[in-house]
Amino acid sequence: MTNKILLKFAKKGINLSPEAYKKVLEAENPLDFTSSLIVKLKGGDFKSKDLVSVSGQTVDEIMRNSTIEKSTTRPQLTQKETKKPTVEPKPKEETKKPSSISDFKKESDVKEKYVNKENAEALETVENKKVKFKRNLTKTNVEYDFKIIQDTSKKSYTSGELENLIAYFQSRYEKLANILVKRPELKNYTKVADIEEGQSNLSLILMVREIRSTKNGHKLIEFEDDTGTIPILFSNKNEEVFKEAEKLVKDEVIGVLADKNGDLAIGNEIINPGVMRIPKKEMDFSIVFLSDVHIGSLTFLEDAFTRFIDWINCEFGNEEQVKIAESVKYLVIGGDIVDGIGVYPNQEKELAIKDITQQYNEAARFLGNIRSDIKIIIAPGNHDASRVAEPQPAVPEEYAKALYELDNVEFISNPGVVSLDGINVLIYHGRSFDDLVMAVKEFTHEKNDLLMEELLKKRHLAPIYGERTPLASELEDYLVIDEVPDVFHTGHVHINTHKKYNGIHLINSGTFQTQTEFQKIYNIEPTPAEVPVLYKGKYKCLKFI
Repeated sequence: MTNKILLKFAKKGINLSPEAYKKVLEAENPLDFTSSLIVKLKGGDFKSKDLVSVSGQTVDEIMRNSTIEKSTTRPQLTQKETKKPTVEPKPKEETKKPSSISDFKKESDVKEKYVNKENAEALETVENKKVKFKRNLTKTNVEYDFKIIQDTSKKSYTSGELENLIAYFQSRYEKLANILVKRPELKNYTKVADIEEGQSNLSLILMVREIRSTKNGHKLIEFEDDTGTIPILFSNKNEEVFKEAEKLVKDEVIGVLADKNGDLAIGNEIINPGVMRIPKKEMDFSIVFLSDVHIGSLTFLEDAFTRFIDWINCEFGNEEQVKIAESVKYLVIGGDIVDGIGVYPNQEKELAIKDITQQYNEAARFLGNIRSDIKIIIAPGNHDASRVAEPQPAVPEEYAKALYELDNVEFISNPGVVSLDGINVLIYHGRSFDDLVMAVKEFTHEKNDLLMEELLKKRHLAPIYGERTPLASELEDYLVIDEVPDVFHTGHVHINTHKKYNGIHLINSGTFQTQTEFQKIYNIEPTPAEVPVLYKGKYKCLKFI
């Protein structure tokens, strides 16, 4: 272990003084402590000359001014090979020690930490227990019933002209209207231009144009269809409808039942396109979900990811956990497998690998160590070397040639839909979560299971146009959820969640990256190195840190 620690520091151009090295060895988990210390040294205000001989005093200062000791201490459970992991209904929450006087707040001022109940109940730590297993490094003979249902990688026909934008919104309206018209209340809906004078009962299919609040706190929303516009008031006295109106966002398509009296229409009911309950499908295999690995970042948790690789190869974990690994047939990666370059200002200061091709080469090195009888499906995220606007084509081969050379890897667009032995998986990175959280006050990144549920209700992955999520004005809107999936897999927010909604597994697969500067600003606590597994149809979550 001593040589491994020294090698990790040497690779990053860091030399430790004897005193500093002693402090590293005295840490409860020296290897994890090493990884976090490197992040602090390389990502902080230290210059190259400061890293020639890091003093023990410097290590002490970093420990005092950060949560490094807490965040790198592996749970006691992983240190005991004889003790099996226990599942607690509610994980114990630790109180973060303040690093300065300004961090002391009254209990009432501290934001309550959200814990996704289903994920917490499924979470277990993978035991540090090696078993003998020979990796399968040859081409597999396993038969896969793998189909790509939706991949927009080669379907981009936009020129960016106004005509494209009009066609894009017409496509959105028509697709969602075809879903809504199946509802009995909307079967005989009226176009705005066809509303007759004196007609009191309205049944409409509309797109949200503008949302305003009146001085009395009501919602006044201007809607449109392809024939005209109409304002509709949603009164706060009708609590049920008003609550739904508060979740409406610009550019989404809904059904509205309203009463019209003169020039004013009062909304009585909002009808989302929604999803019907789907029947349960039997599974005799397992699917693992990853996203936001961020290889190439200084905050990438390499040791934890290596443990994950060992586990999926059936070389790490207790007997039950290895049994789960043996059943894995597919690995789905929902974007941001690498950290990318130029994604945000001054990103280069937080990069361990500053070349995008080298980042993908490193990703290929890791994924190339996964046994070849597991099919790996990779979709891009906003950090990947794909175009920024959604839908994003698959990661191009010119940047990720090493990944393309792996026989068991498939590439798909974001969003994309695949069928894995009959289980339909909708893969969407989740960048539109940022817009939804900004637009609707009750939504948060932490409760991203509710965000996924809302997108299914709206039957659109990124309904808001022109905000933080860039959308390409294609001739067809590929972000409409045409078919209801068995699994809806997202990432982006670095927080694991799971929920079963109308028979659909909603899964956010978290991250293998520690807290970013952006997350610190918004007080977002990631859940690193927690890997969701659909184990023969049952949700489990395994922890590798």
